[in-house]
Amino acid sequence: MSQNLNNVIRQAEQIILGKPKQIRFALACLLARGHLLIEDLPGVGKTTLAHVLARTLGLQFQRIQFTSDLLPADILGVSVYQRDTSEFKFHPGPIFAQMILADEINRATPKAQSALLEAMEEQQVTIEGTTRALPAPFFVIATQNPAYQVGTFALPESQLDRFLMRIQMGYPDAQAERGLLSGVDRREIVAQLSPQMESSELLALQKRAREIIVSPALLDYAQAILRHTREESRYTHGLSPRAGLALLSAARAWALLDARDAVIPEDVQAVLPGVISHRLQTVGEHARQNSDVLVRELIEAVAIP
Repeated sequence: MSQNLNNVIRQAEQIILGKPKQIRFALACLLARGHLLIEDLPGVGKTTLAHVLARTLGLQFQRIQFTSDLLPADILGVSVYQRDTSEFKFHPGPIFAQMILADEINRATPKAQSALLEAMEEQQVTIEGTTRALPAPFFVIATQNPAYQVGTFALPESQLDRFLMRIQMGYPDAQAERGLLSGVDRREIVAQLSPQMESSELLALQKRAREIIVSPALLDYAQAILRHTREESRYTHGLSPRAGLALLSAARAWALLDARDAVIPEDVQAVLPGVISHRLQTVGEHARQNSDVLVRELIEAVAIP
Protein backbone atom coordinates (compact mmCIF):
# COMPACT_ATOMS: atom_id res chain seq x y z
CA MET A 1 0.00 0.00 0.00
CA SER A 2 1.30 3.45 -0.89
CA GLN A 3 2.47 5.82 1.81
CA ASN A 4 -0.11 8.37 0.71
CA LEU A 5 -2.90 5.82 1.18
CA ASN A 6 -1.61 5.21 4.70
CA ASN A 7 -1.73 8.96 5.27
CA VAL A 8 -5.34 9.06 4.01
CA ILE A 9 -6.37 6.40 6.52
CA ARG A 10 -4.47 8.04 9.36
CA GLN A 11 -5.97 11.48 8.72
CA ALA A 12 -9.50 10.10 8.37
CA GLU A 13 -9.20 8.20 11.66
CA GLN A 14 -8.26 11.43 13.43
CA ILE A 15 -11.64 12.91 12.49
CA ILE A 16 -13.94 9.88 12.39
CA LEU A 17 -13.11 8.58 15.85
CA GLY A 18 -13.51 4.90 16.67
CA LYS A 19 -14.61 3.85 13.15
CA PRO A 20 -11.54 2.30 11.46
CA LYS A 21 -13.57 -0.50 9.88
CA GLN A 22 -16.08 1.89 8.29
CA ILE A 23 -13.21 3.98 6.89
CA ARG A 24 -11.61 0.87 5.37
CA PHE A 25 -14.95 -0.19 3.87
CA ALA A 26 -15.36 3.24 2.27
CA LEU A 27 -11.83 3.23 0.85
CA ALA A 28 -12.18 -0.34 -0.41
CA CYS A 29 -15.40 0.65 -2.13
CA LEU A 30 -13.66 3.62 -3.79
CA LEU A 31 -10.63 1.57 -4.86
CA ALA A 32 -12.99 -1.01 -6.37
CA ARG A 33 -14.65 1.75 -8.41
CA GLY A 34 -17.95 1.13 -6.65
CA HIS A 35 -20.42 3.29 -4.76
CA LEU A 36 -21.24 3.32 -1.07
CA LEU A 37 -24.58 3.42 0.76
CA ILE A 38 -24.53 4.37 4.44
CA GLU A 39 -27.75 3.64 6.31
CA ASP A 40 -28.11 4.82 9.87
CA LEU A 41 -29.77 7.26 12.21
CA PRO A 42 -29.17 11.00 11.73
CA GLY A 43 -26.21 12.42 13.58
CA VAL A 44 -23.81 9.46 13.68
CA GLY A 45 -21.23 10.81 11.20
CA LYS A 46 -22.42 9.71 7.76
CA THR A 47 -22.04 13.12 6.14
CA THR A 48 -18.81 13.86 8.00
CA LEU A 49 -17.23 10.69 6.60
CA ALA A 50 -18.00 11.82 3.05
CA HIS A 51 -16.56 15.30 3.65
CA VAL A 52 -13.41 13.87 5.23
CA LEU A 53 -12.77 11.47 2.35
CA ALA A 54 -13.32 14.17 -0.28
CA ARG A 55 -10.89 16.60 1.32
CA THR A 56 -8.32 13.96 2.24
CA LEU A 57 -8.32 12.47 -1.26
CA GLY A 58 -8.32 15.89 -2.93
CA LEU A 59 -11.49 15.22 -4.92
CA GLN A 60 -13.91 17.75 -6.36
CA PHE A 61 -16.94 17.43 -4.10
CA GLN A 62 -20.65 18.19 -4.42
CA ARG A 63 -23.39 17.58 -1.89
CA ILE A 64 -26.95 17.00 -3.08
CA GLN A 65 -29.65 17.23 -0.42
CA PHE A 66 -32.42 14.86 -1.47
CA THR A 67 -35.89 16.13 -0.62
CA SER A 68 -39.40 15.20 -1.73
CA ASP A 69 -39.53 18.05 -4.27
CA LEU A 70 -36.14 17.34 -5.88
CA LEU A 71 -36.26 16.93 -9.68
CA PRO A 72 -33.86 15.01 -11.96
CA ALA A 73 -32.83 18.31 -13.60
CA ASP A 74 -31.69 19.56 -10.17
CA ILE A 75 -29.14 16.73 -10.20
CA LEU A 76 -28.17 16.42 -13.86
CA GLY A 77 -28.42 19.99 -15.11
CA VAL A 78 -30.53 21.87 -17.60
CA SER A 79 -30.23 23.75 -20.91
CA VAL A 80 -31.06 27.45 -20.76
CA TYR A 81 -31.89 29.57 -23.81
CA GLN A 82 -29.36 32.34 -24.44
CA ARG A 83 -31.13 35.29 -26.06
CA ASP A 84 -27.96 36.95 -27.35
CA THR A 85 -26.81 33.84 -29.28
CA SER A 86 -30.25 32.34 -29.93
CA GLU A 87 -28.93 29.00 -28.68
CA PHE A 88 -29.41 26.75 -25.70
CA LYS A 89 -26.48 26.49 -23.30
CA PHE A 90 -26.16 23.51 -20.99
CA HIS A 91 -25.60 24.26 -17.32
CA PRO A 92 -24.23 21.13 -15.63
CA GLY A 93 -25.75 20.00 -12.36
CA PRO A 94 -23.92 18.86 -9.24
CA ILE A 95 -23.57 15.32 -10.63
CA PHE A 96 -20.53 16.57 -12.59
CA ALA A 97 -18.07 16.16 -9.73
CA GLN A 98 -15.61 13.48 -8.68
CA MET A 99 -17.32 12.70 -5.39
CA ILE A 100 -21.05 13.08 -4.85
CA LEU A 101 -22.76 13.00 -1.49
CA ALA A 102 -26.39 12.03 -2.08
CA ASP A 103 -27.58 13.02 1.37
CA GLU A 104 -30.74 11.32 2.67
CA ILE A 105 -31.35 9.74 -0.72
CA ASN A 106 -34.51 7.97 0.42
CA ARG A 107 -36.26 11.26 1.19
CA ALA A 108 -36.59 11.95 -2.54
CA THR A 109 -39.14 10.38 -4.84
CA PRO A 110 -38.18 7.38 -7.02
CA LYS A 111 -38.16 9.70 -10.06
CA ALA A 112 -35.40 11.82 -8.54
CA GLN A 113 -33.54 8.75 -7.25
CA SER A 114 -33.47 7.28 -10.74
CA ALA A 115 -31.40 10.22 -12.01
CA LEU A 116 -28.37 8.55 -10.44
CA LEU A 117 -28.79 5.15 -12.13
CA GLU A 118 -26.94 5.78 -15.40
CA ALA A 119 -24.28 7.86 -13.68
CA MET A 120 -23.49 5.14 -11.15
CA GLU A 121 -23.48 2.30 -13.66
CA GLU A 122 -21.80 3.85 -16.71
CA GLN A 123 -20.10 7.02 -15.40
CA GLN A 124 -22.07 9.13 -17.85
CA VAL A 125 -25.42 10.87 -18.08
CA THR A 126 -27.77 11.33 -21.03
CA ILE A 127 -29.58 14.67 -21.01
CA GLU A 128 -31.87 15.85 -23.80
CA GLY A 129 -30.49 13.19 -26.13
CA THR A 130 -26.84 14.06 -25.50
CA THR A 131 -24.53 11.76 -23.56
CA ARG A 132 -21.98 13.51 -21.36
CA ALA A 133 -19.09 11.80 -19.57
CA LEU A 134 -18.59 12.31 -15.85
CA PRO A 135 -15.18 13.08 -14.34
CA ALA A 136 -12.81 10.36 -13.20
CA PRO A 137 -12.65 9.12 -10.57
CA PHE A 138 -16.38 9.19 -9.93
CA PHE A 139 -17.68 8.05 -6.55
CA VAL A 140 -21.14 8.31 -5.01
CA ILE A 141 -21.68 8.12 -1.26
CA ALA A 142 -25.38 8.02 -0.48
CA THR A 143 -26.80 8.26 3.00
CA GLN A 144 -30.25 7.14 3.99
CA ASN A 145 -32.28 7.11 7.16
CA PRO A 146 -33.94 3.90 8.36
CA ALA A 147 -37.06 3.06 6.35
CA TYR A 148 -39.35 3.30 9.38
CA GLN A 149 -38.71 7.05 9.73
CA VAL A 150 -41.31 9.51 8.45
CA GLY A 151 -41.01 10.80 4.89
CA THR A 152 -38.84 8.09 3.35
CA PHE A 153 -39.16 6.30 0.00
CA ALA A 154 -37.54 2.87 -0.07
CA LEU A 155 -34.87 2.41 -2.72
CA PRO A 156 -35.88 -0.20 -5.31
CA GLU A 157 -33.76 -3.36 -5.56
CA SER A 158 -32.40 -2.28 -8.95
CA GLN A 159 -30.92 0.86 -7.43
CA LEU A 160 -29.72 -0.84 -4.26
CA ASP A 161 -27.77 -3.22 -6.47
CA ARG A 162 -25.87 -0.27 -7.97
CA PHE A 163 -24.16 0.23 -4.63
CA LEU A 164 -21.13 -1.99 -4.19
CA MET A 165 -21.48 -1.87 -0.40
CA ARG A 166 -23.91 -0.84 2.29
CA ILE A 167 -22.58 -0.12 5.76
CA GLN A 168 -23.75 1.36 9.05
CA MET A 169 -21.81 3.80 11.20
CA GLY A 170 -23.31 2.83 14.55
CA TYR A 171 -22.92 4.66 17.84
CA PRO A 172 -19.33 5.46 18.88
CA ASP A 173 -17.80 3.68 21.85
CA ALA A 174 -17.43 5.58 25.12
CA GLN A 175 -13.85 6.69 24.49
CA ALA A 176 -14.52 7.93 20.97
CA GLU A 177 -17.69 9.73 22.05
CA ARG A 178 -15.79 11.42 24.85
CA GLY A 179 -13.28 12.70 22.31
CA LEU A 180 -16.09 14.05 20.15
CA LEU A 181 -17.82 15.78 23.04
CA SER A 182 -14.71 17.36 24.51
CA GLY A 183 -12.84 18.18 21.29
CA VAL A 184 -13.01 20.87 18.64
CA ASP A 185 -16.03 21.02 16.33
CA ARG A 186 -15.50 18.41 13.60
CA ARG A 187 -16.55 20.90 10.90
CA GLU A 188 -13.69 23.22 11.82
CA ILE A 189 -11.19 20.38 11.65
CA VAL A 190 -12.53 19.11 8.32
CA ALA A 191 -12.21 22.60 6.81
CA GLN A 192 -8.48 22.59 7.66
CA LEU A 193 -7.67 19.16 6.22
CA SER A 194 -5.08 18.99 3.45
CA PRO A 195 -5.18 16.50 0.55
CA GLN A 196 -2.98 13.44 1.04
CA MET A 197 -3.30 12.19 -2.53
CA GLU A 198 -3.85 13.44 -6.07
CA SER A 199 -6.54 12.21 -8.43
CA SER A 200 -3.95 10.65 -10.72
CA GLU A 201 -2.60 8.50 -7.89
CA LEU A 202 -6.09 7.40 -6.91
CA LEU A 203 -6.78 6.36 -10.51
CA ALA A 204 -3.51 4.39 -10.50
CA LEU A 205 -4.53 2.63 -7.28
CA GLN A 206 -7.91 1.75 -8.79
CA LYS A 207 -6.11 0.23 -11.78
CA ARG A 208 -3.78 -1.64 -9.46
CA ALA A 209 -6.72 -3.04 -7.50
CA ARG A 210 -8.16 -4.57 -10.68
CA GLU A 211 -4.83 -6.35 -11.24
CA ILE A 212 -4.83 -8.10 -7.85
CA ILE A 213 -4.64 -11.86 -8.49
CA VAL A 214 -7.66 -14.08 -7.86
CA SER A 215 -6.70 -17.77 -7.96
CA PRO A 216 -8.95 -20.54 -9.34
CA ALA A 217 -9.38 -21.87 -5.79
CA LEU A 218 -10.58 -18.43 -4.64
CA LEU A 219 -13.03 -18.34 -7.55
CA ASP A 220 -14.30 -21.73 -6.40
CA TYR A 221 -14.89 -20.25 -2.94
CA ALA A 222 -16.76 -17.24 -4.31
CA GLN A 223 -18.92 -19.47 -6.52
CA ALA A 224 -19.65 -21.75 -3.57
CA ILE A 225 -20.98 -18.75 -1.61
CA LEU A 226 -23.19 -17.71 -4.53
CA ARG A 227 -24.45 -21.26 -5.05
CA HIS A 228 -25.27 -21.71 -1.35
CA THR A 229 -27.48 -18.60 -1.31
CA ARG A 230 -29.35 -19.88 -4.38
CA GLU A 231 -29.94 -23.36 -3.01
CA GLU A 232 -30.78 -22.43 0.58
CA SER A 233 -34.55 -22.00 1.05
CA ARG A 234 -34.18 -19.48 3.88
CA TYR A 235 -33.31 -16.73 1.37
CA THR A 236 -35.91 -14.95 -0.75
CA HIS A 237 -33.52 -15.20 -3.70
CA GLY A 238 -29.87 -15.98 -4.20
CA LEU A 239 -27.02 -13.64 -4.98
CA SER A 240 -26.75 -12.59 -8.63
CA PRO A 241 -23.65 -12.79 -10.85
CA ARG A 242 -23.30 -9.01 -10.39
CA ALA A 243 -23.13 -9.61 -6.64
CA GLY A 244 -20.35 -12.11 -7.27
CA LEU A 245 -18.43 -9.55 -9.32
CA ALA A 246 -18.95 -6.99 -6.56
CA LEU A 247 -17.65 -9.46 -3.98
CA LEU A 248 -14.45 -10.09 -5.94
CA SER A 249 -13.89 -6.40 -6.70
CA ALA A 250 -14.25 -5.50 -3.04
CA ALA A 251 -11.98 -8.40 -2.00
CA ARG A 252 -9.29 -7.21 -4.43
CA ALA A 253 -9.46 -3.70 -2.95
CA TRP A 254 -9.29 -5.13 0.58
CA ALA A 255 -6.16 -7.10 -0.38
CA LEU A 256 -4.62 -3.90 -1.76
CA LEU A 257 -5.31 -2.12 1.53
CA ASP A 258 -3.40 -4.93 3.24
CA ALA A 259 -0.53 -4.55 0.72
CA ARG A 260 -1.00 -7.99 -0.85
CA ASP A 261 -0.96 -8.83 -4.56
CA ALA A 262 -3.39 -11.75 -4.31
CA VAL A 263 -6.82 -12.25 -2.72
CA ILE A 264 -7.15 -14.72 0.14
CA PRO A 265 -10.40 -16.17 1.60
CA GLU A 266 -10.16 -13.81 4.58
CA ASP A 267 -10.49 -10.86 2.19
CA VAL A 268 -13.76 -12.28 0.87
CA GLN A 269 -15.03 -12.84 4.40
CA ALA A 270 -14.00 -9.32 5.46
CA VAL A 271 -15.98 -7.56 2.72
CA LEU A 272 -18.93 -9.99 2.73
CA PRO A 273 -21.03 -7.97 5.26
CA GLY A 274 -20.88 -4.80 3.17
CA VAL A 275 -21.49 -6.53 -0.15
CA ILE A 276 -24.46 -8.75 0.76
CA SER A 277 -26.27 -6.80 3.49
CA HIS A 278 -28.52 -5.06 0.93
CA ARG A 279 -28.68 -7.93 -1.54
CA LEU A 280 -29.56 -10.99 0.56
CA GLN A 281 -32.90 -11.22 2.36
CA THR A 282 -34.27 -14.03 4.50
CA VAL A 283 -37.81 -15.34 4.80
CA GLY A 284 -40.05 -16.81 7.48
CA GLU A 285 -38.67 -17.03 10.99
CA HIS A 286 -35.31 -15.69 9.77
CA ALA A 287 -36.76 -12.51 8.22
CA ARG A 288 -35.67 -10.25 11.07
CA GLN A 289 -32.29 -11.86 11.51
CA ASN A 290 -29.40 -9.53 12.29
CA SER A 291 -27.12 -9.04 9.26
CA ASP A 292 -24.02 -9.88 11.31
CA VAL A 293 -25.56 -13.21 12.28
CA LEU A 294 -26.56 -13.80 8.65
CA VAL A 295 -23.00 -13.25 7.44
CA ARG A 296 -21.48 -15.39 10.17
CA GLU A 297 -23.79 -18.30 9.38
CA LEU A 298 -23.05 -17.96 5.67
CA ILE A 299 -19.30 -18.06 6.32
CA GLU A 300 -19.70 -21.12 8.54
CA ALA A 301 -21.89 -22.90 5.99
CA VAL A 302 -19.48 -22.57 3.05
CA ALA A 303 -16.17 -24.37 3.42
CA ILE A 304 -12.97 -22.81 2.11
CA PRO A 305 -11.55 -24.99 -0.72
